[in-house]
Amino acid sequence: MDQQKVDMFLMSYSKYFEGYQLMAIREKLLKLDDAKMVELQAANLKDPTMILIVSVIGGHFGIDRFLLGDIGLGIAKLLTCGGLGIWTIVDWFIIMGKTREMNMQKIQQVLY
Repeated sequence: MDQQKVDMFLMSYSKYFEGYQLMAIREKLLKLDDAKMVELQAANLKDPTMILIVSVIGGHFGIDRFLLGDIGLGIAKLLTCGGLGIWTIVDWFIIMGKTREMNMQKIQQVLY
């Protein structure tokens, strides 16, 4: 893939990953063929900021965990009303990192 497409992808999706992961992603993208780029764009990456907003608004119902695909944790959070509020507050601090981690797992499935 050419360098311009890689730079555009990284500019558009840099907030979806941790900063230290961007150079490794860039190296892999430069070696990627154009057919895989379509698959990469269909990876359904989640926006960490949007997940944080959902967590603040509906985190005590487990909606944030359902969006990330953590169905078991979402059900547990729903049944305990967010761990009586404690789990909800803790998630406000870790949910963005968890989202970026899940995005990296999705992109690794395409790149490797």
